[in-house]
This record gives sequence, C-alpha cells and structure tokens, in this order.
Amino acid sequence: MTAPVSQRPALIALGVLTTINLLNYLDRYLVPPLVPELERALGISHAQSGWLWPAFMVVYMIAAPVFGAWGDRGSRTRPIAIGVALWSIATVLSGLARSYPQLFASRALVGIGEAAYAAIAPALLADYFRANIRGRVYAVLNMALPVGAALGYVLGGLIGHHSGWRAAFFLCGAPGMLLAAAVLALPDPPRGAQDAAASAPPRGDHEGSGGIAAAVTVYRSLLGRAPYQLLVLGFAAYTFGLGGLGFWMPTFLQEARGLSPDAATTGFGSIVIVTGFLGTAAGGWLGDYFLKRSPQGYLWFSAVTTLAAAPVALLALTSPAPRIYFPAIVVAQLLCFLSTGPINAAIANMVSPFERASAMALSIFAIHLLGDVPSPPLIGHLAVTGSLARAVLVVPVALAIGGVIWLFAARADGRVSQPVPA
Repeated sequence: MTAPVSQRPALIALGVLTTINLLNYLDRYLVPPLVPELERALGISHAQSGWLWPAFMVVYMIAAPVFGAWGDRGSRTRPIAIGVALWSIATVLSGLARSYPQLFASRALVGIGEAAYAAIAPALLADYFRANIRGRVYAVLNMALPVGAALGYVLGGLIGHHSGWRAAFFLCGAPGMLLAAAVLALPDPPRGAQDAAASAPPRGDHEGSGGIAAAVTVYRSLLGRAPYQLLVLGFAAYTFGLGGLGFWMPTFLQEARGLSPDAATTGFGSIVIVTGFLGTAAGGWLGDYFLKRSPQGYLWFSAVTTLAAAPVALLALTSPAPRIYFPAIVVAQLLCFLSTGPINAAIANMVSPFERASAMALSIFAIHLLGDVPSPPLIGHLAVTGSLARAVLVVPVALAIGGVIWLFAARADGRVSQPVPA
C-alpha cells in the first residue's frame, strides 16, 4: 500500500487501530460460546442470556453519537484510549460477575467503550491517508471483523472449556489496557491533513469549540444532505440483510437443509471467515481502482456488488441441493463483504474533515437501529408465523434495496461538488 507523507506513523497507526478492532470483535463474540457455562454458573435462562447482546448493542448505538461529537472537537487519541480501557475493564468485570444484573451491567458498559473507538478511529485514519487509498485502509481495518469474531468463538470456547468462563473474560479483556496506552502514543494529525483545501471549513475554530448545540447542528446538517441520507439508508438495508443472514443461517441449515449442528455452525463459520477476509481485502483495492474512474466510484462499486449479491443469496436460500447452495452462500457472502471498505471510505470522503467522527457515529447508530438489531427478531417472528425457509427470504430483498439506494446515493453525490461543512 502506498502511504502518504509520513509513511511510518501512518502504518503504525493503522496497525494499532486494526489490532484494537480485532480485539473489539473478539470481545463482542466472546459471550455466545460461553452461554451454557454462564447459565449453569449464574442460574440464568435462555431469555436472559439473549438480552446480553442487546445490552451491549443499545448502549453502543446511543453512545456512538456522543463520542462522534467529541471526536470532531478535541483530541481523538484520548477518547479512543479511554474507550478501549473502559471496555477492557468492563470485560474483566464480566469475569468477576456474581449475578445476572452484574453481568448485564458489565456487558452494557462494554458498549460505551467500543462506541468511542468505532466512531472516532475511522476519522483519525482519514487524516493519515489520502482520499484515493482510503478504500484499502478501511479494508485493512475491517479485515479484523471476521478474524476477531472467529477468535471470539474459538477462544471463548477453548478457554471456557478448559479454564472456566471467568478466565475467558480475564484473558481476553486484559490486553486492551496495553492497546489503550499504545493509542495515546499515536500522533493526532490536523483535521483535513490529507484532504484538498476545498474540503476544509471556512473558519478554523471547530477544534475545541462546540457543546451540545454545536453537536446538534452538525447532526442536523448531516441529516439534511441527500447523498449522506441515502448512503446511510442503503447501509442500513445492507446491514439488515447481512445481520439476518449471519444470525439465522446456521439454524436455517439445520432446520431447512437437514445439516447437523456441528456441520452447520462449522461450515458457515468457515465461510464467513474466508469470505470476510478475502472479500474485505479485495473490495478495498477494487474500490480504490474504481475511484480513479469516478469520484463516486466507492458508491457505484458497493451498489453493483450488493445488487449482484441479492440473486445469489436468493439461490442459496431456495436451492435444496448442497452442490448449489453451499457455493451460492460463498459467492453471496464474498460479494457482500466487498463493500465493507469502500462504503466506509465513501462516508469519510463525503463529509468535511471536521465532522467525520460525527458522520461515522451517526451511521453506526442508524445502521444498527434499522439494520442488524431488528432483522434477527423480525425473521424469527416471520418463522413462527410461517417457516424459517420463507422468513429468510427477506435477506435478498434487503440486499437488493440497499444496492438500489446506493445507486441513488451515487447519483445524488455526483451533483455535490464537495463536502458541505456544518
């Protein structure tokens, strides 16, 4: 990868933040393999265990806009470090829990810490790397997603089985404190350092200024821009489909296709790891390639690949033959993951450097609120009233909707000459 200006600090920052992202997803997916042991140890039910994910996610969504506003108006390395330290402490506290309320509270606290990182880190990286290679940068950052999730399942299961669930939380939470210290050592480049002068706001008092009124002004400004609105709505539809597919596919393979639990979870998990890593990496490079041919290259590329994923996902969910549905699952997942880097780069390039953290935070809030938070329960409800085989067909519909909305976003963004600062 060709890095801008100061290559070594930029690559070090990318390495540190990618490692943190890996730990981020490891921590998120640490709980599922520990559920049986948690239920036995704390005497909790399946229903109570099921609320541990929403406890994290709801707090994560609410906290993200708060940290986004902070990240646009002061130091960015400090809130990231605080967030990483906070979620690491919360993970260790999960291992000290003696009751369900204590475990629930500690998982909710993890959401606050991870929100700080997720909202601000992409904005910080945008000031280390030029606009025309950000697809690759965010691809590297997001390759940690499938690897971290897989490590969460594997380490949670192995450590929990051999040393107990408390040890799993301790061993996976403690390293975050070292990474928090590493973030504090990173330089915080000036906002807009890698952007054209035209993208900077007309006055220089954004950093350190603000308060609630200024933050609200930024968020209202973002919500008033058609390209940003459409991008986030398309992202929400995409996340709805991908989240529903990820949650229900193992169960679908067991109930609708007759696979054993081990074959369904191992098979689909392996597909997610491989397609997530390769698709995210390839998508970053391809997105940057198409950006050279159009200023809206990231959006066009994400729209086309997501639209292509919809019929392949439909084939995967309707074909009864393993020789058809397994390759179709692989291709559909690969096409979906191609958008991960480019669509985040599109957000970064679409807005002013002085509002990037807010734009990232608002997208986090929207895509989870409208996407992977409601999709699993909605599919579950449709399965109860009909069948799971029919309920999962909302997934290709959501992917198609996301791709179409991104086409409109690309057209709308093409009519805007530059980011409009709040």
